[in-house]
Amino acid sequence: MSVYIESFKLLDEQEEYYLYDDRTIFNSTYPLGIFVKKDFRDISFSDVTIFYGGNGSGKSTILNIIGNKLSTERLTPLNKGEYFDRYVATSKHRMGIKSPVEIKTITSDDVFDYLLDIRSINAGVNRRKNELSKEYLSNKFSSNDESIFEYEKIKASADAHFGSMSNFIRGRLSNNNLIEHSNGESALLFWEKEIKENGIYILDEPENSLSAENQMKLKTFIEESIRFYNCQFIISTHSPFLLSISDARIYDLDRIPVCEAKWTELKNVRLYYDFFREHRDEFDAN
Repeated sequence: MSVYIESFKLLDEQEEYYLYDDRTIFNSTYPLGIFVKKDFRDISFSDVTIFYGGNGSGKSTILNIIGNKLSTERLTPLNKGEYFDRYVATSKHRMGIKSPVEIKTITSDDVFDYLLDIRSINAGVNRRKNELSKEYLSNKFSSNDESIFEYEKIKASADAHFGSMSNFIRGRLSNNNLIEHSNGESALLFWEKEIKENGIYILDEPENSLSAENQMKLKTFIEESIRFYNCQFIISTHSPFLLSISDARIYDLDRIPVCEAKWTELKNVRLYYDFFREHRDEFDAN
């Protein structure tokens, strides 16, 4: 297990005051004031550090600040304005002795775009399958009068006459296996593709597009990546499954001042717990 980034300091009120320039008009002062109001400055990292909170709590903002400070690789470009860049430049962090091989930020939008790409590919595959089905039938019931120099036509005719339609189509579709994956399975494949050994991975609400079952699989994948592949994770989420990751350090951004919390204490998790406890008799009856 590795902790590549050990700590991070957000700006206090005085630092933000000196950062603000009332002589220049900007469209936004983001992210000034967000964490000062929450009395939140010092972040200490573990192998997996989670920022929990409702919409607008600032959990994605923290990930963006940390990611930009670490010059993270991003699939989706980030442009948050002049004050955001000034804030990042003024903030401070401390790295550990060991250096990561890569630092990458992955957002839920990145996963969604990947799934759209898969759907687009699958649509193309389906169109190609329809074309190949017609080609198979045409070859199977046509006379064998092709020229001896037309190898591809002779081969297609032979494959159609002596093989099934399924084998004919599969033999001509190199990416046919993509169709066999659901959205959740494709999303899990995305995470397995993006996360390598010895890296820092900043994940913004990675549970999006995943069922409860697949969120549990992602939880296990993250735990195994920490244990066996020396990865460090910084995550924003309100998924109870990801919040229960073993030995996670959790910051509750819904509290003022922001503080560390156990996952079983968090409001979102307690709502689930109370709901299922209220319906316990219905579960026991089954």
